[in-house]
Amino acid sequence: MDKESFKENTRYTITWRAPDGKLRPANIYVYKLFGNAMIARMTDKSGFLYKIGYDDVTRIVKEAPVDKEAQFMIPAAVLDEKVWKDRTVMERYSSAPHLGK
Repeated sequence: MDKESFKENTRYTITWRAPDGKLRPANIYVYKLFGNAMIARMTDKSGFLYKIGYDDVTRIVKEAPVDKEAQFMIPAAVLDEKVWKDRTVMERYSSAPHLGK
């Protein structure tokens, strides 16, 4: 996969190569796209953001855009590429005000 395969503020069901090397299914919400990776929240795991390389994604099973009022909000500084230079996971709570969270 490459950057053009994904869009920000969109939910995906994917197959990806996890850090342990195994192919695993995942439900993600994409926050930010960088040149070679994206910042996404695993929607079935709480509070963690992951830096996922496009080449780690082997298949997109489902894609669903998220309406503006239902988008999860995170400060832009947390999504800055410099913050993610040396990390792959960050615990961060996000919310969608429209959903009452």
